[in-house]
Amino acid sequence: MNAEAENSTLDPEKTPGRLPKTVVSLGWVSFLTDVSSEMIFSLLPAFLSTLPGAPAVALGWIEGVAEATASAVKVVSGRVTDVLEKKKPLVLSGYGLSAAVRPLTALATAWPAVLALRFLDRIGKGVRSAPRDTIIASVTAPNQRGAAYGLHRAFDNAGAVLGPLLGAALLSFFALPLPSIFALSAIPGLLSVLVLVFFVKEASAPSRVRSVAGPPAPLPASFKRAASLIFLFTLSASSDSFLLLKARETGMALASVPLLWAFSNFIRAAFSRFGGGLSDRVGRRKVLLGAWSLYAVCYALFAFVTTPLAMVAVFAVYSLHSALSEGTERALIADLVPHESRGRAFGWFHGLCGLAALPASVVFGALWQRWGSGAAFLTGAGIAAAAALGLLLLPLHAEGEARRARQG
Repeated sequence: MNAEAENSTLDPEKTPGRLPKTVVSLGWVSFLTDVSSEMIFSLLPAFLSTLPGAPAVALGWIEGVAEATASAVKVVSGRVTDVLEKKKPLVLSGYGLSAAVRPLTALATAWPAVLALRFLDRIGKGVRSAPRDTIIASVTAPNQRGAAYGLHRAFDNAGAVLGPLLGAALLSFFALPLPSIFALSAIPGLLSVLVLVFFVKEASAPSRVRSVAGPPAPLPASFKRAASLIFLFTLSASSDSFLLLKARETGMALASVPLLWAFSNFIRAAFSRFGGGLSDRVGRRKVLLGAWSLYAVCYALFAFVTTPLAMVAVFAVYSLHSALSEGTERALIADLVPHESRGRAFGWFHGLCGLAALPASVVFGALWQRWGSGAAFLTGAGIAAAAALGLLLLPLHAEGEARRARQG
């Protein structure tokens, strides 16, 4: 599909120079969903410790199963997205499922029940990711995609700031028990579904819709190269919980660790639209190259920081890499793949990132345990540097495709 044809499907409410209202509405949906999710997630370890018979490894099983499930569902959802004429019902089912089951954690009396609920919650996340990102691409002009995905990530990160702070406030200042806080998470979850129902408008779909039984068109080679490099980079991206553990290793007070995490998410929220928009102006590859290189440098520095002040300083710079890369990666995927295949492309993108996250954290943790945090962070820095080098050497015609797509 050429750019002119694609632009004909753009949101009719879009005003030149401004992002479509649908993008902003989807941002609010993600914001409210993250508030709801983080109200629970930030307190989940403490809640598990109150359940009888919950082993120390229970949290690892819960999160491992949850993320593996989400990764697999994202790939399937991406294929279904390309078949459906309307993507919004699939997005709604994903957000609706998560909003319905997440507050039920308040009723859990054993850790397997928490596992089952997280499993269902992550199915919802897996279902909604690919069609949501496809809608954003379809309603946004090619030269604004970076800004659109950046804005969406800004809303998402802002929710990750407010959710834990709200949970902590309800716990500390109102002395609410954990089940009550989990139940209250239903309010922002419900609001997210209402915003999706009433304010998210999908662009007109092309008249031709491929049958589910028909063979899908192969994804472009340039997409496969880009996805492979993103997968490689994600292998360096261990769970951010290791960074919080590193903060404790430097002597940071336990009460300050949640504030450090909120500070990081604030930086991501504040600069995500700028990072995505920068890729619209100077090119996806240049911004990603800068982001991945910044990540490699910060991970190398984490290996040597020994004081809380140094940890805060490096963490602040490190957080900028997410602001630069998250929206840009999604915009690059949309650039390299035709409209009719974007669901599968986003499904594979999200699935591969989730798949890489598991070995990334397992290997990082093993290195930390065997040789210390320095060896683990330096290994992560090396993998990120290798991905950046691969991006630098990516065949020029791949970036040319993206440039032509953005310029129309």
